[in-house]
Amino acid sequence: MKNLTIGFIGLGLIGGSIAKGLKRADSSHFIMAYARHRETLEEALRDGTIDEALDGIGEELRHCDYIFLCTPVTYNEEYLTAIRPFLRKDAILTDVGSVKTGIHEAVKRLDLEANFIGGHPMAGSEKSGYRYSTDHLLENAYYIITPTPLSPAEKIEELKELTLSLSALPLILDYRQHDYIVAGISHLPHLIASSLVNLIRDKDTPEQTMKLVAAGGFKDITRIASSSPVMWQQVCDSNRTNISSILGDYIDSLKEVQSAVENGDSEAVYKLFDTSREYRDSIPDRSSGPIKKQYALYCDLVDESGAIATIATILATHQISIKNIGILHNREFEEGVLNIEFYGEEAASRAAELLTQHRYTVYRR
Repeated sequence: MKNLTIGFIGLGLIGGSIAKGLKRADSSHFIMAYARHRETLEEALRDGTIDEALDGIGEELRHCDYIFLCTPVTYNEEYLTAIRPFLRKDAILTDVGSVKTGIHEAVKRLDLEANFIGGHPMAGSEKSGYRYSTDHLLENAYYIITPTPLSPAEKIEELKELTLSLSALPLILDYRQHDYIVAGISHLPHLIASSLVNLIRDKDTPEQTMKLVAAGGFKDITRIASSSPVMWQQVCDSNRTNISSILGDYIDSLKEVQSAVENGDSEAVYKLFDTSREYRDSIPDRSSGPIKKQYALYCDLVDESGAIATIATILATHQISIKNIGILHNREFEEGVLNIEFYGEEAASRAAELLTQHRYTVYRR
C-alpha cells in the first residue's frame, strides 16, 4: 500500500495525528488536506505532515485513494454531499466520528455505501486542535471499523492494514452496535465528569476550598471534562437514544448506592467497591478509551530553591522530554511530592532509572 494519495477534511487532534502517523509509517504517501483555518494547513506543510493544502472541496480530491472526514460528527455528514461529485469510483471515504448511525444513514441516502467504510479511532485527549496532534496518538488504541453492506471486502482489509500501520488495533463492528457500546464506555463518562465538576463548583464553600484541595482521584476522573464542549454537544445530539438509555440505567444504579449509604448497608457498599475493583482490574491496560493512559512518575523532593530545576536539568541532559511537571499539594492517592509526566513509556522508564541513580526516591504510576 505504498504511494497512496490520501485526503483529509479537517486536521485537528485526530485528523492531524492520523496524517502524521501515516506519513511516519510510509513517507511515500501523498497527503492533501483542507481545514477551516489556513494557519493549521501552513503549520502542517511546514512540519512535512501534508504535501498539499486545499482551498476547499474540489477537483484535487479526484486523485485520492482515501478521504478521511475528520470534522465534528454533524459536519462530516454535510461534507458527504460536497465530496460526492469528486469521489473516484474506486476511492474509499471514511470518517473518524465517535457516533456512526447518522453518517451511515446519510451514506445510504446518497448511494455512497460502496465507497464508504466508517471508522472511529478510540484515542484522544482533553486537548483539541492540530497543535496537540502526534504521530503516535493511536498506538495501542482500538480503531473501530464499521463497514456498510456494500463496502468491498478488499478495501476493508486495506483499511485494516492502514490502521495497523498506525500501530492501532483494528476491530470491525456493526455501526449500531458501535453506538451502543460507546454510549456506555465513552459518552457516559464525559457526562459524568462534566456533571461532577459542575456539582463541586455549585457545592463549594464561599472560599472555594474544594477547588483549592481538588487533586488525586478527583482530577483523574474529571480530566475529560476539559474536552471540547462543541464536540460533545454534537456527540450527545447524535447518539441521544443510546446515551439516554444507559444514562437512565446509571441514575438507577446511583439511587441504589444512595440507598445503601443512607441505610448503613455496609455489605452493599463493600460489594460496590469490590466488584468494581475486580472488573476495573480486568480491563486491558491500553492507551484507548476516554481516559488516556499517562506516563508519569512521582518523586520525593526536599522543598528548597532549585530542586525542580535540578531534576529538569538531569532529564534534559539525557534528552528526556517532560510533558508536565509540578508539585502535588494533595497526596491522598499518590506517593511522592513531585509529579512528572512524559510522552511515552520509554521516556518514563529511562527517567525513573536515571533519577534513582541520582539517589532520588521514585514511584512509578
